[in-house]
Amino acid sequence: MKLITEMNDDVRLLIEANGEGKKNYFIEGVFMQAETKNRNGRIYPMNVLEPKVNEYTENFISKNRALGELNHPKGPTVNLDRVSHIIKEMKTDGHNFNGKAKIMETPMGNIVKNLMDEGARLGVSTRGMGSLKQQNGINMVQPDFMLAAVDIVADPSAPDAFVDGIMEGKEWIWENGLLKEKEISQYYNTIVNTPSRDIKKTFSNLFEDFLRKI
Repeated sequence: MKLITEMNDDVRLLIEANGEGKKNYFIEGVFMQAETKNRNGRIYPMNVLEPKVNEYTENFISKNRALGELNHPKGPTVNLDRVSHIIKEMKTDGHNFNGKAKIMETPMGNIVKNLMDEGARLGVSTRGMGSLKQQNGINMVQPDFMLAAVDIVADPSAPDAFVDGIMEGKEWIWENGLLKEKEISQYYNTIVNTPSRDIKKTFSNLFEDFLRKI
C-alpha cells in the first residue's frame, strides 16, 4: 500500500469572534474530489472515495478524532506533538467533499493562527494509503484506499512531484499498534490471495482491523 497525498488550495480561511471576544480560526473548502483527474494524474472513483469518506466521518470526525498536522509528516500516522487542527465536518457536494477544520490551541495550531493573521496563503492536503492501477495513462485509486488525515500546508503551490517522490516510494503495514514501513505487507498478501468474489468483504474486514488498532 502506497502513501498517497493530494494538495488542494480551494479553501477559505475564516476568523470568527465568539461572545467573549475570543477568536476562533477555521479553514474550509473542497478537501477532496472524485471523478476528476487531479494535478498528480490520479482519479478517485466516486464509488471508492464516498464510502471511505463516510467511514472516516463515522470513525473519526463524529468522535472528535479527526486530527491533522501542519505540513505532511513522513508517514501515515498522526503525530500528536504536531497536531494543528481537528476536522469538524466533511460533506458531499456532487463530486466534491467539502470540509471544515478548526484550528486548535496547540503549538502548531498557534503557528497556523499567526500565519492566518499575517495573511499567509494556506491549503489542505489529504493523506491516505492505498494502491493505484493505471488505466489509459491515468492512475486510478483502488478500493483498498484508506483516508488517514487531512493536513494543512503552508505552500499549496509547491510542486506535488517533490512530495510524491518522497511519500510514494514507501509501503506501510499496521503492526503491533504501529504503522511500520515494509517491502511486503501482511495486508497486501491477504488481498492478493483473496478470490475476486470475496475481495469486497476482505477490504471491509481489513479496514475494520485497522481501525480497531488505532
